[in-house]
Amino acid sequence: MEKYVWMGLAATLGTWFVTALGAATVVFFRSPNPKVLNGMLGFASGVMIAASFWSLLQPAIERAEAAGRHPAYFVATVGFLLGAVFMWGSDKVVSFARSRVGSTQGQRGERLNRIIMLVLSITLHNIPEGLAVGVAFGALQNGYSPESFMGAVSVAVGIGLQNFPEGAAVSVPLRKEGCSRRRSFLIGQASGMVEPVAGVIGAWLVVYVEAMLPYALSFAAGAMILVAVHELIPECQRNQKAQPYFATMGIVLGFAVMMLLDVMLG
Repeated sequence: MEKYVWMGLAATLGTWFVTALGAATVVFFRSPNPKVLNGMLGFASGVMIAASFWSLLQPAIERAEAAGRHPAYFVATVGFLLGAVFMWGSDKVVSFARSRVGSTQGQRGERLNRIIMLVLSITLHNIPEGLAVGVAFGALQNGYSPESFMGAVSVAVGIGLQNFPEGAAVSVPLRKEGCSRRRSFLIGQASGMVEPVAGVIGAWLVVYVEAMLPYALSFAAGAMILVAVHELIPECQRNQKAQPYFATMGIVLGFAVMMLLDVMLG
């Protein structure tokens, strides 16, 4: 059973590494191409939305029906809503932290506060993302198959893809505020270091507390949907006037690729 916890750790180390790659753009470029970042965000959100159903919610419903302890619709709905509420609560914590930063005077102080909140918010919402990956791999111990393994990998890939622009979103503003390239990179990649920790916790809980599995899968789906709809999609549409359909087609393509893989392999 421990091997699935190790697999969850390996997968979340991979998603953290992609965050580090995004943060490393500050070393090579003054500012990443916004069109490319928007396309990646759109593609990642499409992958995450599709993975939320085929790789998380559908298996949660099937496992809840097989267990028979509670109605599957109850398990899926409660877990999904808890995941979304957890992310909403995370945003509230960020807002509270923002109010505690203080009323630093001047334009530079306001920019610094925004950067601090950006780092906090990205770090905070990386926790349920790490949990989602860990849960997906931990679930393999209850019925490993190539299809379920690919589903877990797809969750990790979707989250990893959207981590790249997140790493850049932290390091680039820091660089513009006068931080050295090295310091900007270190802070940017550090925002993703919570994912391996959360991934191990998620995988361990699912492996050793089997009754939690349907709830955990639904929880991860709710967290991913909220991240995709509330953060990624609005962010990738910021340049909509100049490129009205570029990011949108990225969403469609990401969803289609994820759907194709899950349905074809399932």
